[in-house]
Amino acid sequence: MLSLKNSLAVLRKTNALLEGHFVLSSGLHSPSYVQCAKLLSNPSKASKICLSLSKKIKKNIKKIDLILSPAMGGIIIGYEIGKLLKKETIFCERVSGKFTLRRGFNIKKNSKVLILEDVITTGKSSLECAKLIKKSGATLVGFACIIDRSNKKNLKIKKKIISQVKLNIQTYKKHNIPAKLKNIPITKPGSRYLK
Repeated sequence: MLSLKNSLAVLRKTNALLEGHFVLSSGLHSPSYVQCAKLLSNPSKASKICLSLSKKIKKNIKKIDLILSPAMGGIIIGYEIGKLLKKETIFCERVSGKFTLRRGFNIKKNSKVLILEDVITTGKSSLECAKLIKKSGATLVGFACIIDRSNKKNLKIKKKIISQVKLNIQTYKKHNIPAKLKNIPITKPGSRYLK
């Protein structure tokens, strides 16, 4: 498996780790943003991360029937890990602000489903996916991501998260932003802000 040091080197080489003042999809403010799309736009570099993550998933979860990823960020990583694990992979999309299965995708009753994302910060998107699994009568077997940037204070997921990289990047609520961060122009990179 790829070490943390080597994983971070891949993220830096692909410009997937950005510095500035970001409002994350969760609404939290942060001095750093992980743009996994930059990593995944370099398949030869991303393949090392994906292979390592797939090995961690295999080691930690014994049975998976289906991988579910939230659009947009989870689609490519879902596909790549699905290919490595030889598992069917589907994605959900926001319709009127709520995750929905479209395009003929469905989750079979009693199937064992892994939720796979590019980045987990609070777990909000993952938990929205979990509702689709429960509604289908299937079983959630775990959560996985390339980057886990959650912390105990903001994380809504109570299960273990399998990740390739765990980053401890500070996040702040709107009323708690430090002065040095307030002076940097805000960027809202997440797909939740797209109209």
